Amino acid sequence: MTVPALSHTKLLGSISGLLQVASLLGLLLLLFKAIQFYLQRKWLLKAFQQFPGPPSHWFFGHKVNNDQELQEILSRVEKFPGACPYWLWGSKARFIIYDPDYMKVILGRSDPKSHGIYKFVAPWIGHGLLLLNGQTWFEHRRMLTPAFHYDILKPYVGIMVDSVQVMLDKWEKLSVQDKSLEIFEPISLMTLDSIMKCAFGHQECIQVDRNSKSYIQAVMDLNNLIFDRLRNVFHQNDVIYSLTSSGRTHHRACQLAHEHTDKVINQRKAQLQDEGELEKIRKKRRLDFLDILLFAKMENGSSLNDKDLRAEVDTFMFEGHDTTASALSWIFYALATHPEHQQKCREEVQGLLGDGASVTWESLDMMTYTTMCIKEALRLYPPVPTVSRDLSKPVTFPDGRSLPKGVSVSLSFYSLHHNPKVWPNPEVFDPFRFAPDSPRHSHSFLPFSGGSRNCIGQHFAMNELKVAVALTLLRFELLPDPTRVPILIPRLVLKSKNGIHLRLRKLC
Repeated sequence: MTVPALSHTKLLGSISGLLQVASLLGLLLLLFKAIQFYLQRKWLLKAFQQFPGPPSHWFFGHKVNNDQELQEILSRVEKFPGACPYWLWGSKARFIIYDPDYMKVILGRSDPKSHGIYKFVAPWIGHGLLLLNGQTWFEHRRMLTPAFHYDILKPYVGIMVDSVQVMLDKWEKLSVQDKSLEIFEPISLMTLDSIMKCAFGHQECIQVDRNSKSYIQAVMDLNNLIFDRLRNVFHQNDVIYSLTSSGRTHHRACQLAHEHTDKVINQRKAQLQDEGELEKIRKKRRLDFLDILLFAKMENGSSLNDKDLRAEVDTFMFEGHDTTASALSWIFYALATHPEHQQKCREEVQGLLGDGASVTWESLDMMTYTTMCIKEALRLYPPVPTVSRDLSKPVTFPDGRSLPKGVSVSLSFYSLHHNPKVWPNPEVFDPFRFAPDSPRHSHSFLPFSGGSRNCIGQHFAMNELKVAVALTLLRFELLPDPTRVPILIPRLVLKSKNGIHLRLRKLC
């Protein structure tokens, strides 16, 4: 046999050997994953043995159409009291809670946010107040709490009024066309404008800035991408996900969001190079949100690094506008579909403000019936439908049933608010549930979560909701579009698959 032939034979032998080794390693990996799958599923079945639920496939779990997930969970509320397991696939499940006593137990603990869920949010908003845990979370919470003191919130009302009026002026021009208007995007621009001016010291109106629309679109894309990734077993690995079209879209959307927040931070840093601006800051009794971050000193004396600074700005840029936009959009929809309550709110606002006066800090607490309607809309359409925790230690609920450490628990505020054992006739819009003297369970109404990790900006949000509702009802009658009924879908915030369309009738 010639030398070249021998070399060729050896090469083929080497390749064959490598393929055999690769095949063996592949089989071993497959066997390892199968054993891992079996053991994890066995552990979860044992953990959930006290909690019956609907039957699920051993591999595919509870297969539910994404558009029907909220309705599917509600169908379980009456059949399986308190809580039940929800299988994403054979080895991954969440424990869904929709009972106020169960909520009170979990929210009274200090369990960390669910890593398996919120790790997909981290590339976007980083580890700010939403995702932090333990002592670091406590330090950041204590550092940022003064930014939401009533002395800080009081002058924000005027800024909110201006932002809402810009949106309403644009709506007035569109209302003459007698067509329905998709309201979520313009409301998102308005709430972004408001948070930018109030918390981040931005001077310009971003509702007329095209770049702001790209940020809003990036946030919408990230909401959908993260939700879809959570439910796709093949997209759990970061490397594999980065190679998919969804992964590339996610990366671009994160870049857009980060460019927006970096611009905000750099502009404020540039302003603080001016001695006059620095002197203004020193004379302030209380600092705004971004200034607190820029001047912050942690307990060890160190300042926030750039990564932590951007994480907090990304977090509050998102939470400060998207959750409020969701809440306000659904409030408008609820009022449009219940005209008798809309009119009562309008009459209350007109009695307080007349047709020409503007909303003031003092008038916010006088909107009793309007506040009742806002809260009832928040019950029907909670802006954040679910939050999740990983149990750091075993828990026993008031009925004696228990769960071990390590279970991922989802607190379904949407299901809680639609639980007929908590709220009789839960689908009926009844503002008198929130009349001043109406009794209710301390954890039956949680639009801003509860416990120590409740929403730090809830008073800011409620003020903005009251301002927007009052000013809008003075200028427009809100009417539903019967041809475009919203299809509710759970994302990081509660959205509609087909948008929220209303007709606006200008009042004389």
